[in-house]
Amino acid sequence: MVTSMPRSPAPPDPKTGALRRAGALHPHPERIHDEPFLQDPFFDPRDRVQVKYEMVRRHRVEGRSVTDVAAAFSVSRQAFYEAAAAFETGGLPGLLPKRPGPKRAHKCSEEILDFAEHWSGPGEDADVTAAIARRFQVTIHPRSLDRALTRRKKKRTGSAGAR
Repeated sequence: MVTSMPRSPAPPDPKTGALRRAGALHPHPERIHDEPFLQDPFFDPRDRVQVKYEMVRRHRVEGRSVTDVAAAFSVSRQAFYEAAAAFETGGLPGLLPKRPGPKRAHKCSEEILDFAEHWSGPGEDADVTAAIARRFQVTIHPRSLDRALTRRKKKRTGSAGAR
């Protein structure tokens, strides 16, 4: 009886890994129907930045309509216009993915942080967040409050040391 050796999985593609780490791995490369992406391996539908660049280039350089380009790349016209604006203002780096979510602790205003620093109630963080919710009608997770207070403290000690 001949037994076959189990096949080892294919080695991971380094480009896929790099794109994933950079946040630039296209979530649906199979939806790209643009001819060069289907025919030439240089055009990589997994590379979201290349896809966006080529989408904008097809319109700007080749003169293809926004509707045709959007259809070939399976995006809405709004998504096309967003990519075009990002390229116009930021060049190729403008097409890099942005981190989603708030850019700062938008709920932790200076007034709320002052209140939290001077909180003299029971020692638990949950109590200060409950007091903040009652007083400011804002719900803040205890860990978010803790991080904001830590950043504030570092900012103060860093600026004091630079004098």
